[in-house]
Amino acid sequence: MSKTVDYYLAPQSPWTYLGHQRFVNIAKAAGATVRVMPMDLGKVFPISGGLPLGKRAPQRQAYRLVELARFGKALNLPINLHPKFFPVAGDPAAKLIIAVDMHHGTDAALTITGAVLSAVWQEERDIADAATLAALLSAHQLDAACMALSDTPEVQARYDAYTQSAIDTQVFGAPTYMVNGEMFWGQDRLDFVAQAVKA
Repeated sequence: MSKTVDYYLAPQSPWTYLGHQRFVNIAKAAGATVRVMPMDLGKVFPISGGLPLGKRAPQRQAYRLVELARFGKALNLPINLHPKFFPVAGDPAAKLIIAVDMHHGTDAALTITGAVLSAVWQEERDIADAATLAALLSAHQLDAACMALSDTPEVQARYDAYTQSAIDTQVFGAPTYMVNGEMFWGQDRLDFVAQAVKA
């Protein structure tokens, strides 16, 4: 029986960026079913004790940069530690990912998620800008109608539901991978995710 992974992500998260393609490869190799679940960290953090980056202690902010550089180098993934458009609102991109999922399915949702993450952390692009998001859709041959769909109450309701599901499941950061009820937080836990989806 194939495993199901609930993939809780934030489209502006550098850790989600660092783990995204590896996670996609792991899930595909295991034949796992993925539920792509963008969440609003602005609602998750206050409940879970997390803080937005700018409110964290200076030593935590400094070490975050060390770790991002370290993982980028180890994974051979380019990462701009001080992207031009960050911090950035994640809601428009999160809702676009949901719209693509509803219109095209999981594989396309994973593709646009990767494109959004790379736009922030490699390409100096503003993922809160509608023109940027429309260009990402076009670049991956996805229906332009997903932009309009992303603005509908139906998509907003699903975004709210994913955020509430994250809170109810006691998720506290991105990325979080839930495999049949077992939580794995952070891209540095992907080896354990790989074992869990194979088990």
